[in-house]
Amino acid sequence: MPITGLVTALRAEASCVSSARVPFNTIMPVGDRAVLWLSGMGAQAARTAAEGLHQHGVTALVSFGVSGALSPDLKPGDLILPDAIYAGTPLPVNIAWRDRLQNLLPAEITVRNGVLANSDVPLTGTKAKLDLAQATGACAVDMESAAIAAVAAAAGIPFIAVRAIIDPLQFSPPEALLGAVYPDGGVNPIRLTALILKRSVHLTTLMQMGAGMRAARKTLSKVIQSAGTGLAKFQPVQTSASDHF
Repeated sequence: MPITGLVTALRAEASCVSSARVPFNTIMPVGDRAVLWLSGMGAQAARTAAEGLHQHGVTALVSFGVSGALSPDLKPGDLILPDAIYAGTPLPVNIAWRDRLQNLLPAEITVRNGVLANSDVPLTGTKAKLDLAQATGACAVDMESAAIAAVAAAAGIPFIAVRAIIDPLQFSPPEALLGAVYPDGGVNPIRLTALILKRSVHLTTLMQMGAGMRAARKTLSKVIQSAGTGLAKFQPVQTSASDHF
């Protein structure tokens, strides 16, 4: 029986899949043929989640969550369903599965294909985003999809990424804020208050980040509503990303 395993880094992403309280760093059933793993941010956490899901018998993997724009025409809430993941070398996406999912989505969702790039660290400036876009040809970036795609490729199981834009090219979370954020995306209120009092982080920045997350979560929730937690059926054979480079 096919079982889809979804990996989310942030609790805000996981809440788009299930309204129940999602445990951290462990498997959680979210449907008859779907399970979820809230991993925390970064490649190592995502890799651990993907490997754990594979060991539990999932037959396909999904990187589900938010991403940053590398293209000026992308806005918060736009959906990235990439053709391939780039992390030094291209990693495959199951194009047939991706296309079937895309066909299930309502017309009100703006969907972009293309390349999703990997970054080992959060990008906190427009120049860093532009440099990555130029180096990779990617339209968006995240920190987890490449690790999940690599696990899927090694296991020989299908993979897709479903990533909604949270911040546009011209906006990035301030580097100072990273020290106040927990691995699952929660915020330490004491540290955040200190940053605001020191003017290291401004309230307008937090408001813009909140608006971006709301737009991204609205899109991700619509994806689940349209395709279900299993994100529709998938092909048992992976397609290669090599034709896209």
